[in-house]
Amino acid sequence: MATALSEEELDNEDYYSLLNVRREASSEELKAAYRRLCMLYHPDKHRDPELKSQAERLFNLVHQAYEVLSDPQTRAIYDVYGKRGLEMEGWEVVERRRTPAEIREEFERLQREREERRLQQRTNPKGTISVGIDATDLFDRYEEEYEDVSGSGFPQIEINKMHISQSIEAPLTATDTAILSGSLSTQNGNGGGSVNFALRRVTSAKGWGELEFGAGDLQGPLFGLKLFRNLTPRCFVTTNCALQFSSRGVRPGLTTVLARNLDKNTVGYLQWRWGIQSAMNTSIVRDTKSGHFTVALQLGIPHSFALISYQHKFQDDDQTRVKGSLKLNRASQTYFFPIHLTDQLLPSAVFYATVGPLVVYFAMHRLIIKPYLRAQKEKELEKQRESTATDILQKKQEAEAAVRLMQESVRRIIEAEESRMGLIIVNAWYGKFVNDKSRKSEKVKVIDVTVPLQCLVKDSKLILTEASKAGLPGFYDPCVGEDKSLKVLYQFRGALHQVMAQDGAALRIPKQSHRIDADG
Repeated sequence: MATALSEEELDNEDYYSLLNVRREASSEELKAAYRRLCMLYHPDKHRDPELKSQAERLFNLVHQAYEVLSDPQTRAIYDVYGKRGLEMEGWEVVERRRTPAEIREEFERLQREREERRLQQRTNPKGTISVGIDATDLFDRYEEEYEDVSGSGFPQIEINKMHISQSIEAPLTATDTAILSGSLSTQNGNGGGSVNFALRRVTSAKGWGELEFGAGDLQGPLFGLKLFRNLTPRCFVTTNCALQFSSRGVRPGLTTVLARNLDKNTVGYLQWRWGIQSAMNTSIVRDTKSGHFTVALQLGIPHSFALISYQHKFQDDDQTRVKGSLKLNRASQTYFFPIHLTDQLLPSAVFYATVGPLVVYFAMHRLIIKPYLRAQKEKELEKQRESTATDILQKKQEAEAAVRLMQESVRRIIEAEESRMGLIIVNAWYGKFVNDKSRKSEKVKVIDVTVPLQCLVKDSKLILTEASKAGLPGFYDPCVGEDKSLKVLYQFRGALHQVMAQDGAALRIPKQSHRIDADG
């Protein structure tokens, strides 16, 4: 037999798709699919040296897929982590007599150890930049008698405040992390900065503690202690004790927050603060992909308020979010631009603060952002095609070889189906289907898969599982990274049928609904 398959070949195969079985397939279903493919690809059935070599490769691939899926332990790891999980460092020392649940727990432990090693090189940088813009001169202009003042012919738009903050994390051990952060603020020519150092220790899976030291010219030295604890899977509490040193003396402070997850996207908070700006606060925060909603009520000294806030998120394919408040999130950096339009409630200011930004956004999205993202997507697809060109060519050659191996079996299947007026695959195509207005170069992204589908017919039935069709024997992906479909024209009981199925969707034929109207 041929030698073992390379790592690259293993990574490019889906075992369930290769055997054409469900992910919930029983051992009997796996064994039946394995035997069927072994009969098709057994090297002893082919005399031609080239076909025999291809048969050996496919036979070994089918055998390795069956070995993984027929073993409850390896299948448990494969289902959760894929083929990479089976090759993870340390996996070979796990006892094979353990149950699938025990194997999964052991694998998760090995994965955590690997992640902890990776943490040693991570700094997790985070930053915020806030720029305050004073645009009141657009609306609150001086009276006409003052228009002769030099430079008053144009509205004056000024940056009157700015805040910059940055933080980095440095893992020291598997449980200890050092955090260094700093901030700089300025407003109307006056400003200052501060620097903070914190040491966090994870005490258990449910909690951690943190010591904080800070100093700056806006405030005096700060010493704090923060504790976090999960009370239940949906409820947690944090407590923050602080000592603020200033010219007025030492000012102690204590803040306790109790939070509970009300549902997947909603969290309720109850906060009590004593010492520095004592207050009680309750709030509900709902954060989804489309919006951020907050309801809050605070009773305190010197500030008491009620708040209802909603932010709508405009999402783009590159994960850049532009919010209604002119807040831009990119990776771990946040840029916030509050614009002060007027000190009075003027209709023009209200219009430009509400309708104006929406009109500008949708115009930019349609004329600039959307075409740009489309062009970027095309460039990425082109790069992906170039990087996978060699692999696609190899897969094409392997698929063509598999089709040649199937010819004799397909001939027998067709004879048997014709004798009973059963299922005959007339034509089948797989890939990206385009209309006549599309570019001609895109029309080559469909491949003929008539023979591979006919080979899968058994007892006048064809059943494809819920997986990508590219992994089926005799198939390959002709358009990597793009949406694909499977179009089948077949004959059953003397009548023509046709069906179009999305890649990844399950397919079962024949069906009455696929029948082509003879009058049409």
